[in-house]
This record gives sequence, C-alpha cells and structure tokens, in this order.
Amino acid sequence: MATTDKPIRILVVDDHPLLREGIAGVIAGETDMQVVAEASDGEQALDAFRACLPDITLMDLQMPHRNGVDAIIAIRQQFPAARIIVLTTYSGDAQAMRALKAGAQGYLLKSTLRKELLGAIREVMAGRRRIPADVAGAIAEHAMDADLTAREIEILGSVAAGNSNKRIAAQLSISEETVKTHMKSVLSKLDANDRTHAVTIAIRRGILSL
Repeated sequence: MATTDKPIRILVVDDHPLLREGIAGVIAGETDMQVVAEASDGEQALDAFRACLPDITLMDLQMPHRNGVDAIIAIRQQFPAARIIVLTTYSGDAQAMRALKAGAQGYLLKSTLRKELLGAIREVMAGRRRIPADVAGAIAEHAMDADLTAREIEILGSVAAGNSNKRIAAQLSISEETVKTHMKSVLSKLDANDRTHAVTIAIRRGILSL
C-alpha cells in the first residue's frame, strides 16, 4: 500500500474504451489509488497530463495521432519527474527499449494487467522499475546486437509491405544495388536467413509495427 494518505492519481491512455473501462474497474476497488483522467491518443495524453498532473500515467504504445513513445518523450520533456508505465500487447525487446529510453519506468503486457497492474503502480510510485522477466531477458539477449539504422528499418518496412528491391529503390530515389546492400546488412544484424525471416524477426522484436 502507498504510505501517503492521498490516493495515487492515475491517468489512463489507450485508444480502446473497453480497456480504459477495464483498468478503471480494477482500480476502483482500491482505496490508495484513483483514475483522475483518461485519453485516447498521445496528443490527448499530453493535454490531460498538463491539466491534472497525475502521479502515474498508464500509456499504451500503439495509438493514432501520436504514439506512446512520442507521448512519453513529450511529457518527460515538460515534466521530467513524470512516472509512466507502458501498457502493450507486444513483448518485443526493441519496442521495450524505445519506451524505457524515452523515460518509462514500467512495462506491462496487457495480458497480465489483471494480475500485475496494481503491484506495478505501487512499485513505480515508490520509485522502483517494473519490467516483466521475459521482456528483461529479451533486452539482455539483444543488448550487444548492432541496431538497425533508420534507413534499414525504412527499407525493411517496405519489404514487409511486399515491395521488390526495384520498387523500393524507385520509392526512395536510390539505386537497386544500394537497397541490396542495406538488406544484406539487415539480414546480418538480425541473423535472418532471408527477407521473410527478417520481417518476421523485426515484427516479433518490435522493430517493425504491424
């Protein structure tokens, strides 16, 4: 339980109303916390944070207008002490690292919310981090891997969309040989057998979003 008499004030940010309602329902039974505001995208999240200055923000990552990572960065730039817990359906290490680097102190999979949410809120409020063991393990596993460059991610995203090297080259105004060179680097960095395998790995790790 929180040591203060005042309840932990919580902002819930998710583009699915049913999930926001579910979270509010879980929190409603707790005497040491309360939902003070909700938002359905990253832009609303920043406005809501400014308006109510919550103790804890629960932040979805995949949202319209402004995604969760960008919203975390924007909030933390204005409010460096903001405590933010990411809520996501993806356990990929790359996405988790982006969120943690942006300033999130917690990372929760939506499938575990009913069991983990309340404890995570109290832990982060107390100044600790909360990261699932499997996500932490994935981060550690790939900690020494070379990161894909922005151009490599862009090209891999085009591959995922079904484009050929020739079409990607035309879209990006570069040579087909340059596309092949980038893809060779991508395959090496991801330890992938081919283009399809590279896309599969990138989606699983959160390097690419569906």
